[in-house]
Amino acid sequence: MEELKKLRKEIDDIDRNLVELLNKRGKIALKVGHIKSSNNKAYYNPSREGEVYRNVISYNEGPLKDEHLQSIFREIISACISVEAGIRISYFGPEGTFTHLAAIKRFGTSRMLMPVKTIPEVFNSVSKGLSEYGVVPVENTIEGMVNATFDMFVNSDVTIIGEEVIPISHFLFSKENDIKNIKKIYSHPQAFGQCRNFLEENFKNAELIDAFSTADACIMAFNEKGAAAIASEAAGRIYGLNVLLPHIEDFSNNFTRFLIISNGEKTHKTGNDKTSILFSIKNSVGALFKILKPFYENEINITKIESRPSKKYNWDYLFFIDVTCHESDEKLKKALKSIEEYTIFVKILGSYESAAKNI
Repeated sequence: MEELKKLRKEIDDIDRNLVELLNKRGKIALKVGHIKSSNNKAYYNPSREGEVYRNVISYNEGPLKDEHLQSIFREIISACISVEAGIRISYFGPEGTFTHLAAIKRFGTSRMLMPVKTIPEVFNSVSKGLSEYGVVPVENTIEGMVNATFDMFVNSDVTIIGEEVIPISHFLFSKENDIKNIKKIYSHPQAFGQCRNFLEENFKNAELIDAFSTADACIMAFNEKGAAAIASEAAGRIYGLNVLLPHIEDFSNNFTRFLIISNGEKTHKTGNDKTSILFSIKNSVGALFKILKPFYENEINITKIESRPSKKYNWDYLFFIDVTCHESDEKLKKALKSIEEYTIFVKILGSYESAAKNI
């Protein structure tokens, strides 16, 4: 027992030193905030935050894992930036959605997270200055692109400054304790799509009702007898529902990519960058080939290409591509210059550090 007391005393001493060092860091963050304010610079710098994480991981000698330290420092950075300035982040809510989890992963819990009801509201909040940043889903490994996000980039002036990729696991929740009592199930259409086989096998006769979000589905299931919801584990806990069945997604390799948007901010090169580009091509033979060829010739890797109807003319399409370089790279500038004569317009949506897991 004496040995245990001694070890606990050592931990208490370390905690005291940690508090002193954290407050020292906070005071320096205040000074940084004053300098940024006087020079009209953004308080949040994703490139710098990524650099901090990489530094911390390089210092790590264990036994804590790299992801543990990154999680700890995410909250430290979040707290320090909240001391610098009250940064507001809007996200496709409500609380408990996967977008909410992505917002926490990127910004921590010490900053002001503002849920809104729709993806267009996130874009409008950022473009009108009601929030400094926004978080929106853009694609899922099972269901593909989130069209509402894709469409908003056409007429919005927001820029992409970051991305997060999180694993998706769905739970079946209800106030009921027996799945035999479930007559209807609420969820977001994307979640239904990701659990299609499970629902066909286990709830063939249940009524499936679309909700604005998985968290909204939990609220409806809470208020209705014989109803269930498909949502994240966090959402079910938040809204006080029972877990009927965990991990009901059809595929375990299920990830969703989220974009961090701002009102016109630019990022610095990190060496692990991705750039998203939107363009429309002229209707001519071989036009798409002529667009893609300059990227190949300049050794630029295209990791994604998607198309959507332009909604202006019949059979007129917009294209969305991701490339693995920064918009300041000369090779990308050269490629974009080469495609001008074949496009109606080209719009760089933003350059940002690529997430660890690409999809």
